[in-house]
Amino acid sequence: MRNFINVAVAALAANGASAHYIFQQLSLDATKYGPFEYIRQNSNYNSPVTDLKSNDLRCNVGAEGASTKTVDVKAGEQFTFTLDTPVYHQGPISLYMSKAPGAASEYDGSGEWFKIKDFAPDFSSGQAVWDMSGSYTYTIPSCIEDGEYLLRVQSLAIHNPWPSGIPQFYISCAQVKVSGGSGSYNPATVLIPGAFKDTDPGYTVNIYSNFNSYTVPGPAPLTC
Repeated sequence: MRNFINVAVAALAANGASAHYIFQQLSLDATKYGPFEYIRQNSNYNSPVTDLKSNDLRCNVGAEGASTKTVDVKAGEQFTFTLDTPVYHQGPISLYMSKAPGAASEYDGSGEWFKIKDFAPDFSSGQAVWDMSGSYTYTIPSCIEDGEYLLRVQSLAIHNPWPSGIPQFYISCAQVKVSGGSGSYNPATVLIPGAFKDTDPGYTVNIYSNFNSYTVPGPAPLTC
């Protein structure tokens, strides 16, 4: 009986771990690094963060920097976040950065964040088409300052409409050291938590009823 219980518990744990998705690998141009080599590893398996007041919204539950390496990148260089399984919940994907006061590995993300990219729905066909992929690619902005940053990717899953359901955040942070930036940027910044509210139209929207436009929560992406 004990062996049966152990097997059942293990099976439930495995199902819970694979129930969602996690951004676990970083690539720079054509070089793909190992899982969590430059991305802070979370401790909640693939579970989402749902508390809008939680510090876990920054980089995910248990995602510490001390055991994570920091990779050198050039301003304007292409990067990619790859998931363990493709995104399958409707909602926007957003990319943020926050400059560390020193080493990224020692930074808790409590400073200012700016957005660099939204992957929003496309309504050109008459209905919402979401970019639900296994990887997301963009470039380090050419106009940011040199230094060490947290590079944050966020999937906001809105498949369970508020208020009967709770939107879900799937988050990871990479640690990067940027060089070659012009430093001429002036982004709109936010604090996390605090950037997202349960009154934001992009948070409260019901995607199953009269859904013909969408505003991604958070600040406007940086334009160099």
